[in-house]
Amino acid sequence: MRWRSGRRSDNVEDQRSEGGGFAGGGGGIPLLPMLLRLGGRRGGIWTILIVVAFMYFTGGDLGGLLSGLTGVQVGPAPSSRQGQVQENAAEKELVEFVKVVLADTEDTWTQQFRQLGKQYQEPRLVLFRGAVRSACGMAQAAMGPFYCPGDHRVYIDLSFYEDMKKRHNAPGDFAQAYVIAHEVGHHVQTLLGISQRIAQTRDRVGEVEANRLSVRQELQADCFAGVWAHHADRARNILEQGDVQEALNAASAIGDDRLQRQSSGTVTPDSFTHGTSAQRVKWFKIGIESGSLNSCDTFSARSL
Repeated sequence: MRWRSGRRSDNVEDQRSEGGGFAGGGGGIPLLPMLLRLGGRRGGIWTILIVVAFMYFTGGDLGGLLSGLTGVQVGPAPSSRQGQVQENAAEKELVEFVKVVLADTEDTWTQQFRQLGKQYQEPRLVLFRGAVRSACGMAQAAMGPFYCPGDHRVYIDLSFYEDMKKRHNAPGDFAQAYVIAHEVGHHVQTLLGISQRIAQTRDRVGEVEANRLSVRQELQADCFAGVWAHHADRARNILEQGDVQEALNAASAIGDDRLQRQSSGTVTPDSFTHGTSAQRVKWFKIGIESGSLNSCDTFSARSL
């Protein structure tokens, strides 16, 4: 990927020196999502009690967590304090790469929103190590990169890229760019009101149907990542030979079916929340080949 001469975004917050502070320790299963699943989608009062107890004992921001789950900001935005960061040369270069990719998504989506008669609101990207506090609550690096609609921020621990290489066999700079573009795709969904409509629908249906909606939402974010790549390459000639395959490998590596097979040896389709490897590859390809937002309507598609 040709990125070194690209513009650097000013919307990156470096919180790696703050270290997090997530109660319950480092790796393993993300505790809050597990507790929410135990509460069940139909056991509303139990879910609320579990969330309250979790936030009480971990020192989290309950208002911020609820804002993230509903898509409406309730609590204050995270601190933007930035101390001295200890990093090696490779990490420093990776930070520059992230800034360039984020800037490139800003340029692409600003133009796309202008064509829709809308104004694009740029998200901020937060770099962290280990754990981070967001408007969606506390999160561990083990959860992977994520977007929080409550504060319009993308969060990423750069160690995830090492996991992509070693655990998921998905190396390459364009694979790394795809990850950022996917999370920015969720920001686009928020600005277009898609995320809010899906959240309201999920509250009215059972767990299996809610998971199916989540899959369609995630696949649309994959398609939006492809739309970014299409227009970025046409405008700024960023793609080199092999780049698209890197992104396809990354999309395939983090499909629900492959991850479940690797972790437990069994695959449970009703529990999918992001889509299969084949589906993720398919929708990224639709986006990058068409460059059209209209082609990314996963919610109306009869077949994913």
